[in-house]
Amino acid sequence: MNIVIIGKSGQLAFELSRELENSEHQVTFLGRDDIDITSSSDIEEKLSPLEADVLINASAYTAVDKAEEDTDACNAINTFAVKNLANFCKANGAFMVHVSTDYVFNGHKGSPYLTDDPIEPQGAYGKSKAEGEKALLEILPEASCLIRTAWVYSSHGNNFVKTMLRLMADKPQLAVIDDQIGTPTWAKGLAEACVSAAVNNTRGVYHWTDEGVASWYDFALAIQELGIDKGLLNKAIPVLPIPSSQYPTPAKRPHYSVLDKQTAREAFASCKPTHWRKQLASMLDELKA
Repeated sequence: MNIVIIGKSGQLAFELSRELENSEHQVTFLGRDDIDITSSSDIEEKLSPLEADVLINASAYTAVDKAEEDTDACNAINTFAVKNLANFCKANGAFMVHVSTDYVFNGHKGSPYLTDDPIEPQGAYGKSKAEGEKALLEILPEASCLIRTAWVYSSHGNNFVKTMLRLMADKPQLAVIDDQIGTPTWAKGLAEACVSAAVNNTRGVYHWTDEGVASWYDFALAIQELGIDKGLLNKAIPVLPIPSSQYPTPAKRPHYSVLDKQTAREAFASCKPTHWRKQLASMLDELKA
């Protein structure tokens, strides 16, 4: 199979490259220096010669707070580029895998979100991703896989885990929000789900995170505990739980964004979600190595 991946430098692209490096598939990665996905003509010029069977869109504008002011750039990548890529796939008979976010939900439900629950994004980032979803599903309803995820981290790039490790090594104490609930997701597992969807042309909308539930505070405590256990941190510091009201941000975060994964467990036969704490331990082993 000929697989083209849009994105080169992000966490998901990094894990996709490792997942596919020894596969039998022909794989091409295109980063921002290789293709302008906001330009339909550039997409046509750069993608046509590659004759892709599947396109995986691993690119996104993810600066959630910055998006509140930088809406044009956010919409260009998360909405219009998705529309452009979907139109190209439709015209050229390619299957498309696209990754979205828990931020398309308002966070008020209080129980895990189903794939067909109504979406109601609360900020510019979530709205841009929701519009990207809408474009994909309107243009490629029979030849696409939409995967929503949340709280993604990896040994590559910048993320909550690596930030916590750095701050825990430098600060006398930390305060972490305890009233936003979701599920951490190691990008390695997400990459496995994307590859499964790609090679099997798994159509539809799915949710993929690691298993289990946590607050950011719970996540931070686990990072410290496992970081000490694995020799990445020398000592424990106090980590204090605080409400979101004590840490205001430009963008509203969903208070509860646990995603129901039942359909994904059935659809992605070659991979199964693993509990977030076990995944975190594995990622920290990798970081130490």
